[in-house]
Amino acid sequence: QLHLEESGGDLVQPGGSLRLSCLVSPDTLDYYDIAWFRQASGKEREGVACITSSSESTKYVDSVKGRFIISKDNSKNTAYLQMNNLKPEDTAIYYCGTVPCSDSRWYKVPAITGPWGQGTQVIVSS
Repeated sequence: QLHLEESGGDLVQPGGSLRLSCLVSPDTLDYYDIAWFRQASGKEREGVACITSSSESTKYVDSVKGRFIISKDNSKNTAYLQMNNLKPEDTAIYYCGTVPCSDSRWYKVPAITGPWGQGTQVIVSS
C-alpha cells in the first residue's frame, strides 16, 4: 500500500514563500506522476500542479502559474511544491497524490490513482 506524507505547511504573510514536501513510501517515485491538490474551506479539492515520473514535464493551473514550482527528487522519494508570492486565496489544506499528468483532467479528484496523505495546512494572512 502506497503511503504519502505531506509536510511544510505554515502561517505566512501575503507575498511570502513556503516549500511543501511529499514523502512517498514504500515504492520509489520513479514510477509515479505526482500532483499537488488543495482544498479550501467549503470548496472542493482541486489540483494545482503536476509533474511526470521522470520530471520531464510539469503542468499548472492558471491561478498558480508563475508563482508555484513543482519538483521531485526520486532519490529521496520526495516531491516538492515551492510556493512564492503567496496570496490569501492560497489558504487551504494541501495534499499530494498519484495522478497521470497526461490526463486532460489531472486536476480533478477522480484522476487520483492512489491514496491521499493527511494533508498540510497553509494559511496566508497578515
